[in-house]
Amino acid sequence: MWPRNPDEFVANHVMPEGADTGDAWYFVFMRGELVCKTVQGSPEPITADDFRWFDVEVHGKHFLGHHGSLGCFAVSASGSVPEGYMLMPLRGLLGRATQSLFYLAGRAQQILEWHDTNQFCGRCGAAMAVHAEDRAMTCADCRIVNYPRLSPSIIVLITKGEEMLLARNANWPTNMYSTLAGFVEPGESIEQTVHREVHEEVGLSVDNLKYFGSQSWPFPNSLMLGFHAEYRSGDIVCQPGEIADAQWFTKDTLPQTPPKTAISGWLIDEFIQSLG
Repeated sequence: MWPRNPDEFVANHVMPEGADTGDAWYFVFMRGELVCKTVQGSPEPITADDFRWFDVEVHGKHFLGHHGSLGCFAVSASGSVPEGYMLMPLRGLLGRATQSLFYLAGRAQQILEWHDTNQFCGRCGAAMAVHAEDRAMTCADCRIVNYPRLSPSIIVLITKGEEMLLARNANWPTNMYSTLAGFVEPGESIEQTVHREVHEEVGLSVDNLKYFGSQSWPFPNSLMLGFHAEYRSGDIVCQPGEIADAQWFTKDTLPQTPPKTAISGWLIDEFIQSLG
C-alpha cells in the first residue's frame, strides 16, 4: 500500500547500500505522467521488480530517501507502458490517492524537472554536474550552484459572515471553484502578497489574516502558505484572462471544490467546521 503518514518519509540524496531492492518504490514519469498500476481503480506503487520488466529507455534516476525501510526513487523514462499499467497526470492523484502518495510523487516530479532543466549553466553555458555533497547541480567553470527550485505562494479563503468567496480560474472546468492563490513577488512579505493577490484577482480588500498551514504543491515547485481572511470592502471585479468567475457561497450552496488532499480543500473544510 502507499504510505499512510508523510512524516514517515526521510529524505536523503545519498543512496545507501541496499536501498534499491526489488520492493523499492519507483516514481516513474513518462511524457510528463506518472506510471501507475491500479487495484480496484486505486493507484498502487510501481516497484523495482515491476520496472525491470519494462522495455523503456531510462533518462534519469534519483534516490529520494526512505519510507520506512523502503527506498524511493524518481525515474524519467521513455517507451511503452506494459499491459496492466497506466499513465496518470499528477493532478489525477488528487482525490484518488493518499496525501503521502501525492507528496512523494510530487517530490519525484520536481526533482526530475530540476535535474532536466539544469544540465547547462545559466551564467556561462558550461555543462553542469551533480554536486558531490548536496542535492544540487554545480558548474565547474564559474562555480555557480543550483538547488531544486522552490517558489513560495499564498492561498487564501475569504469569508464574510457565513459566506466564503470562491473563484473559477479561466482554464478550469465550468463548475470547479477554489480559493484564491498567487506567487510571492520579490520584495514582498507573505501578508503583502495576500492583499495584492486578492485585490488583483477579485478587486476586494481584506482584514484579519490568520495563517492556517502549508502544503508542498508541485504545480509548479510551490510551497503553498494558507490563510483565512475576512472581507473588508469592495465589489467583485474578476481579473481578465485569469479569473472567469467569483461568487460568495454558503456551505449549502457550494459548487465543485478541490478534494481534501489539497490545501484549498482544507481551508474550506476548516471554515465549515467552525460554523458548527
